[in-house]
Amino acid sequence: MIGKEVIESEPIPSSKVKEIIEEYSENNELNYEQNLTLNHLARFRRYSPEDAEEIFEKLQDEFGLRPKVAAHIVDFVPLDLADMRLIFAKEPTKTTKEDLEKILEMLEQYDYIE
Repeated sequence: MIGKEVIESEPIPSSKVKEIIEEYSENNELNYEQNLTLNHLARFRRYSPEDAEEIFEKLQDEFGLRPKVAAHIVDFVPLDLADMRLIFAKEPTKTTKEDLEKILEMLEQYDYIE
C-alpha cells in the first residue's frame, strides 16, 4: 500500500467486504492482506450479505444510527444488552434501553451464519 492514497472511505458490513473479496479472487490473485482479511472474516458469525445490507439500511433509516455504528452492529451480531452497550460505549449520543431492546428484537428476525 505504499504510495496509495485513500480517495473515499465508507463503512460497510463485513459480509459485504467478504463478498467483494471473494468476487475479486475469482479473476485475480489475492495479496497477503486480502488473504488475511478473508481468513479473518470466515472465522466469525455473520449475517448473509443480503440480510446484512437490509439490517444496515434499517438501522440507519428506522433508528437514525450513523453508518459506522450500523456497520458495527451488523458485524458484531450482538446477542444481548451488554453487547449492545459495548457498541454504543463511545457514541456521543446516548441511546435508551428501550431503543437497544428494539434493535435486538429486530436483529432476532434474521438468521446468522456460524
